[in-house]
Amino acid sequence: MPISPAARPETAPAARPAAPDRRPRPHVRPENAPRPGPRVRPDRAPASLPAPGVTPLLAVSGGQLVAAPRSAPAGPGRGRSRPSSNPYLRLLATPGARAFTAGNLIARLPMGMLSVSAVIMIAGSRGSYALAGAVTATGLAATAVVAPFTARLVDRFGQARVAVPATALAVLGSLALVLCVHHDAPAWTLFAAYAATATTPNTGGMSRARWAYLHRGDPAALHTANSFEQAADELCFMLGPVLAATLCGALFPEAGTLLGAVLLMTGVLVFAAQRATEPPVTPRTKPAAPPLRTPGMPALLAVFLATGAVFGAMEVVSIAHAGGAILALQAAGSCAAGLLYGSLRPARNVHLRLLLCLAAMTALMSLPLLAAAGSASLPVLALCLLLAGAATAPTMVTGMTLVQRATLPEQLNEGMTLAVTALLGGIAAGAAAGGWLVEHAGTASGYAAPMSAAALALVIAAAGTAGRRATRAV
Repeated sequence: MPISPAARPETAPAARPAAPDRRPRPHVRPENAPRPGPRVRPDRAPASLPAPGVTPLLAVSGGQLVAAPRSAPAGPGRGRSRPSSNPYLRLLATPGARAFTAGNLIARLPMGMLSVSAVIMIAGSRGSYALAGAVTATGLAATAVVAPFTARLVDRFGQARVAVPATALAVLGSLALVLCVHHDAPAWTLFAAYAATATTPNTGGMSRARWAYLHRGDPAALHTANSFEQAADELCFMLGPVLAATLCGALFPEAGTLLGAVLLMTGVLVFAAQRATEPPVTPRTKPAAPPLRTPGMPALLAVFLATGAVFGAMEVVSIAHAGGAILALQAAGSCAAGLLYGSLRPARNVHLRLLLCLAAMTALMSLPLLAAAGSASLPVLALCLLLAGAATAPTMVTGMTLVQRATLPEQLNEGMTLAVTALLGGIAAGAAAGGWLVEHAGTASGYAAPMSAAALALVIAAAGTAGRRATRAV
């Protein structure tokens, strides 16, 4: 029977070794093997790698080997200085602050010298205190009219471009007054020469504008700056008259005016040279309303007017009662209170703070009245004046803060100059009222004038606060 080929048994060939599989296979990382780090090209090495030639210190962080820094990080007190706890030292540490502050103080000192020097010089030459008082009153009235326009030019064209020529014109007026007095010129020339000094720029306002620019958005630093400026005002008005009287008495009657003019020009030149801290001029795309029309500004100016009456009445009554030297104690109390007030952190409600300061000033102004009415000794009256001055600087600082908040940044110099103008007008009115009371009711009753003016300022501020709340409610 034939066998089919399919069923025919055949001898199986010998097994051949299998050819190697050359297809690429995916790399499988063992389960516990460490993951390799990313490859870094030499030309794109990260900044954290050590520099060539420097042996790094290695450390383990998060399961990886990293390069550790060779030096420990700077901790507190290592590698950097701790900020001062004194707010005034921190304030003066602002870049450029010490330079413009020095120039501002030099330029501000003559403001307490020139009027006293003019009175001594004119009264000594012409033998008439009435003429001397009339000349200085004319200069004060001219300043009240011209100062806001000068400040408006400062806001529009910059401090350096306006302050230097305006000061030069004022210095020429002071020198003209000296020549007119020395050569016995007609009386009307004295009025004209002293009126020319009205172009003196408000250096205190320009300094406050610089602080507001440097510390915009920092109410605490701005509060300290305003307190520092107010203390500087009190210091200059305390030292200026003493320096002027000493120079006029020890040298010659024109010495106080001449030195005041030199200091004024020198200080403004130093102040204006600090261009890095000068607030930039803001271009005005459309005409803005004057600060006088800003909501709340008229009430603030009325408060400054009444506060100025406190100063003017206190000055005249104190001179008539105990002499002018005792006024230095009031200025000293105000200066010390201003510095202390600037180191504190008062409440954020500035309007309420103003009411509290005015209430304290009204209460403290009653102390000289009680001492004079009770025929107290001169040391007791001096202590009362020292305490009475402790409320004036906080009131002025708070009022200036409100003026800065109510005024547009491009009109800041004009707004603060309006406040100073209202203050000067109040000083003139208070001096007149205090003199009338001294003449008709006596010096003891004359101390009622500053207390009444402080109470009037409190009433005006309270009415303004109530009106603002009613407007918000509507």
